[in-house]
Amino acid sequence: MRAQVRGQHHGALRLRLLPRAPGHGRDEGAAPARRPLRHPLRLALRRLFVYGAGTATNLQARYAGADLAAPAHRARAVSTVLVATTLGGVVGPNLAAPTGTLADALGIPALAGPFLLAGAAYALAALVLAVRLRPDPLLLARSLDVQQQKPLVGDTGETPARRPDLTLGALTMVLAQLVMTAVMTMTPVHMHDHGHGTAASGLVIAVHVGAMYPPSPLTGRLADRYGRTRIAALSGVTLLAAGVTAATAPDDSVGLLALALALLGLGWTFGLVSGTAMITDAVPLAIRAKTQGLVDVSIAVVGATGGLTSGLVVSAAGCPVLALTGGVLALAILPAIAATATGR
Repeated sequence: MRAQVRGQHHGALRLRLLPRAPGHGRDEGAAPARRPLRHPLRLALRRLFVYGAGTATNLQARYAGADLAAPAHRARAVSTVLVATTLGGVVGPNLAAPTGTLADALGIPALAGPFLLAGAAYALAALVLAVRLRPDPLLLARSLDVQQQKPLVGDTGETPARRPDLTLGALTMVLAQLVMTAVMTMTPVHMHDHGHGTAASGLVIAVHVGAMYPPSPLTGRLADRYGRTRIAALSGVTLLAAGVTAATAPDDSVGLLALALALLGLGWTFGLVSGTAMITDAVPLAIRAKTQGLVDVSIAVVGATGGLTSGLVVSAAGCPVLALTGGVLALAILPAIAATATGR
């Protein structure tokens, strides 16, 4: 479901898709080799582009959960949508091997198997939304709230959005996404380089995803009860703990790596739920969808940047340095919270 699967063994993806020389590794009597793929990297990037569009749309669904929620329960509503993705998020990484076997039986590269599963799941989700999501929550919320929004766009010349809360919410989610993507992307590669197999990597990623989504209802309740900024601060501290744990974990310890990735997922959900609630609180319905989309574009760009640069950092300094740097970077949430509180 999520991009964790595509991050596993990216080197293996390249090697598996590259065409082999004619006759290489075959006996004379063996069956003819498959037709080599032309421009395999270009094809893989196109697949990931379409897959990423589906992932972004899936992540946007959390905003729909808050459109009709009362202000005091918005974080809880966001978390309810997030927890609905738990099943696919936990089971998905562990289906890499079976779907690879299916793909191989169909005569296509084994690592294309998860994309078959993702394509079928996205198509089914689109059908359910087209048939069942009526009326649209955002349009209904706008129609019910149109009178309430009129004073917010009066003649004062001020923007209806509360910019400090909007900026803090966006920053919280951006930092959480950056740290999570960078560390998560390189963890399977790090494990592979130290002799761990696909099953171990899949288990660690499943633990990671399991810590991202199932705790989200509790996160939403905490954010509604104790405030969004406190949970955002907790996100920074938890991500730091994840970075320290990953940096100090022995290379052969799957358990400690799983713990580090669990903390990473938990810190991410703290940041995502609290940040989403802050943005929803700060922006009126008239411009909410546009603002939410722009924020998520920023999150996606930062996440992609984190995934790209994480490989460079690991090549230059190693995975422990990457994990520790990410954890320290997450603490930038704390001064941002203090600055926002001072400016109010």
